[in-house]
Amino acid sequence: MYFKIIEMRKLKNSELNRITLEEFKQLPKTPFVVVLDNVRSLNNIGSVFRTSDAFRLTAIYLCGVSATPPNNEIHKTALDSEYSMEWKYFDDTKSAISELRENNYVIVAIEQAEESTMLDSFEIDAQQKYAIIFGHEVKGVSQEVVDMSDFCIELPQLGVKHSFNISVSVGIVLWEFFNQYKKKKYNKKY
Repeated sequence: MYFKIIEMRKLKNSELNRITLEEFKQLPKTPFVVVLDNVRSLNNIGSVFRTSDAFRLTAIYLCGVSATPPNNEIHKTALDSEYSMEWKYFDDTKSAISELRENNYVIVAIEQAEESTMLDSFEIDAQQKYAIIFGHEVKGVSQEVVDMSDFCIELPQLGVKHSFNISVSVGIVLWEFFNQYKKKKYNKKY
């Protein structure tokens, strides 16, 4: 078998065509809001900011014990995305969901539950706005919040642990939602 060797050169930062913070704020956003239901880890929260920035989400809703910027520990993993992303704090996740419902968001909990839909089987409607809820590192999304959700999505897993770190779950789910959204909305796959 023959393999062609392709020479690749790593791009320099100056070649990445990065936009400014002001440009980011003016651009249309992907119609997704990430909701953190009592996420404790400041590093996880920072990672969620960074991933949400990468997919140009509408906002992040931080609920309950979830910390908020400005915070040095969040900043370590957010790397300034806490300045590009819109965010809002709620004392409890129920209040966040109520606001999202008033604004016509489809509420999706990421949790292992009876009657959940596997992520690879879930199809988004590109005309809808989605609020995607991720839960506490040990307890997950609370039952009360699962009960308020329109859908419960589960990530297929084959290992012993049957759980991902929340920042990994956010990356997997947002990639799938973003990819489906771009493909359906603009006939474009990434």
